[in-house]
Amino acid sequence: MVRENQSTAIEFLLLGIAGQSKEEEVIFGMFLWMYLVTVCGNLLIILAISCDPHLHTPMYFFLANLSSVDICFSSVTVPKALVNYMLGIKTISYTECMTQIYFFITFINMDGFLLSVMAYDRYVAICHPLHYTMMMRPRLCVLLVAISWAITNLHALLHTLLMVRLTFCSHNAMHHFFCDPYPILKLSCSDTFINDITAFTVGGLTSITPFTCITVSYGYILSNVLKFPSIQGIRKALSTCGSHLTVVSLFYGAILGVYMHPSSTYSVQDMVATAFFTVVTPMVNPFIYSLRNRDVKGALRKLMCRRLTSSRFYN
Repeated sequence: MVRENQSTAIEFLLLGIAGQSKEEEVIFGMFLWMYLVTVCGNLLIILAISCDPHLHTPMYFFLANLSSVDICFSSVTVPKALVNYMLGIKTISYTECMTQIYFFITFINMDGFLLSVMAYDRYVAICHPLHYTMMMRPRLCVLLVAISWAITNLHALLHTLLMVRLTFCSHNAMHHFFCDPYPILKLSCSDTFINDITAFTVGGLTSITPFTCITVSYGYILSNVLKFPSIQGIRKALSTCGSHLTVVSLFYGAILGVYMHPSSTYSVQDMVATAFFTVVTPMVNPFIYSLRNRDVKGALRKLMCRRLTSSRFYN
């Protein structure tokens, strides 16, 4: 589509992941099922934490925020893809695309920052248990989340403004289900050098900093745990970190492979990896935390019992 005087008139074609109609039907069903599971699972985590006073602690405060971000993260990309498939439309307007890019960058980075804050929380709980209440005060927890939101929004705004300055010419189709920043850059007929450098430096710094905080936190945790006199004490300390480490591995395993290289080398494998941490990771997070955490499982049971009791009462 030829670019007109106003960039807002541009539309992009989202050809999806698969090329065949039968494959698209399978992917549509999988995306719909995973999105519903993502929303329901994370909402249950949020409700369980909010309804159980025993879970009103810094660790579960951060977990509730992570669940909220995961819902928003999936909602940025999946519903639009599902609607396009149901209506038989493969286009997305320029404004919708830039908006999608902004929130995609915001929520993906917010996930990383929350995971780093949760790692710091585990470090304080294991290495400084006697000072945990004093160090992880409610005001500090809220401040850490607020700072994370400020940084991620400013980072997303920078990349979106740099994207808006680009010119997009006749080639506007990409094999993807949402406006991923890297494939969009490949469609531009402008010089994307500044965008590439910014993505590699600022984007890399925004991604590496939380990952470094997580690594340092667990380095201190490991050195402290090895000082425990009994194997049972070591297992008890590490059991509180198992769920978090699993989520970190899934999240960063895909991200570091996709976004730590120039946009010109973006491949089909990168697209599949992007779909993995965009759709799959937010879905499995609540299961990881609920299946490996007795407190969360207990809160979920209490929540279910309350719902069953109230339904029987009204019936």
